[in-house]
Amino acid sequence: MRSSKLIGRRYKEKPTEAQIASHIYLLRGAYIRPVANGIYTLLHPAFRIQQKIEKIIREEMDAIDGQEVKMPVVLPRELWDETGRYDSVKGELLRFQDRNKHGMLLAMTHEEACVAIARSEITSYKDYPFMLYQFQTKFRDEARSRGGMVRVREFVMKDAYSFHRTQEDLNQYYKRCADAYHRIYTRCGIPEVVAIEGDNGMMGGKVSHEYDLICEAGEDKIAKCSACDYVANEEVASSGQLKYNDEPAKPLQEVHTPNVKTIEEVCGLLNLKPEQTAKMVFYITDSGKIVAVTIRGDIEVNECKLAKVLKETFQFANDEQIESIGAVPGFASGIGLHDCIQVVDKSVANTANLLCGANKKDYHMYNFNLSRDVLDAIVADIACVQEGERCPKCGAPLKMVRGIEVGNIFQLGTRYTEAMHLTYTDENGNEQTPIMGCYGIGVGRTLASIIEARHDNYGPIWPLSVAPWQVQLNVLQMDKEGITETAEKLYADLEKASIEVLYDDRNLGAGPQFAEADLLGIPLRLIVAPKALANGEVEYKVRGTEEKGTIPVDQVISFVQNWIAQEMKKYQ
Repeated sequence: MRSSKLIGRRYKEKPTEAQIASHIYLLRGAYIRPVANGIYTLLHPAFRIQQKIEKIIREEMDAIDGQEVKMPVVLPRELWDETGRYDSVKGELLRFQDRNKHGMLLAMTHEEACVAIARSEITSYKDYPFMLYQFQTKFRDEARSRGGMVRVREFVMKDAYSFHRTQEDLNQYYKRCADAYHRIYTRCGIPEVVAIEGDNGMMGGKVSHEYDLICEAGEDKIAKCSACDYVANEEVASSGQLKYNDEPAKPLQEVHTPNVKTIEEVCGLLNLKPEQTAKMVFYITDSGKIVAVTIRGDIEVNECKLAKVLKETFQFANDEQIESIGAVPGFASGIGLHDCIQVVDKSVANTANLLCGANKKDYHMYNFNLSRDVLDAIVADIACVQEGERCPKCGAPLKMVRGIEVGNIFQLGTRYTEAMHLTYTDENGNEQTPIMGCYGIGVGRTLASIIEARHDNYGPIWPLSVAPWQVQLNVLQMDKEGITETAEKLYADLEKASIEVLYDDRNLGAGPQFAEADLLGIPLRLIVAPKALANGEVEYKVRGTEEKGTIPVDQVISFVQNWIAQEMKKYQ
């Protein structure tokens, strides 16, 4: 490829809309261009990188017996009606009608479509197990796109779906896929990606893991043990039991707290610590049930955990709804409430004699004890884990870090196969329902994550395994004798040797050429310049390192071939 033919304008200014490295360099380096909020065109360098990432993933999926298919982006609503997701998934699912007023959707995931394939093609136990996978465009109508390719609305995903007769078989395949994912990220040049306990969310099932690149640019909050291998997404992370005291229960005692409603205000007035208090948060479910949540004053409610307890979606209740169950906003507690679901966090169950609201304006109460003061409450872990809490495995302090989720795997069980009546006939002629696994990788997000892990102050440092080109050929002072002729011959010889090369043939000065070369991040740079050529040599430099030197012109091809062979060993 000649730079003079490469479409895309690279520039040195930081884009005002970009805050993280990958977004900045993808825009500056002419990898992507925005079309609408969270929707991008991939220019040629990014498209080449995406193809290489897909090739790595495809090889690893084929190695674990995957069969590549291609399912439609547009699906009829009937498929999602079968599982209930057409109505249960909220604004993220883009619904529309075709010209015949038929309900359609843009798929954000393809469980239903894949079960429909299996339902039409697979009837016998002899066909199990099997896995189907695809690379397909998805659309998720995100409320807030951010970070360039980190959170978008339209994206390419590798999604795979496995079907099994037994849980044991699924467990074995789940492990095979997990191992394949580690190989994929190593081959893509980001072996730092870690598997963490994740939340199944709208996917369903009971077992799931996320694959995250730990970095400050990430939007996922992750609890990571400072001593052992425990790591979990904030949505499911837990900590060792939180206890403030083990005192014997004391009698309830009312205290006057005029116009003092918040934890901060009441602690200031009564000289208490937030961990000595219990606070209330109220929700109303989609089915109209009011939920009264009690949690310690120093801890926030984890709404993802709460949703698992309630098995319903919900929103905050208003004052009128709160008052209808006997609570007083700003001075509420779980004492004496009626016609509601009470959920109490373990932090409250494990702490004695807390200060709580009195359900009376301008009053609180000392010495709230759950076992005595609230009956029929659901006690559960619904707390957000905080920095410094104890690891549930080893007791060491937890650290809260950020990460970019680049992949996920789920054990779906029979959620989709039962709902869509997928069955097979077993050896005895009986109908059985298969169980499923699901395995996704965001290709564009992986691309952005590579930049987050591999960049400097000048641009990306692409791993050779996914770099847009293997070699960049820069030429200085093309009007000097022998320069252009040498560069053209090298370019032809490199291409003849099947070496991917970008040839900057624009006769620019060294500064602009090298600045653009840094933005393109190509691993090996060859420089044809008068001083070295006078000695029959070409300069070389390895991107992102101090490695540089000269090579005799007649040895360039063999040098590059050997360098590529050695470098690729890092990604095996």
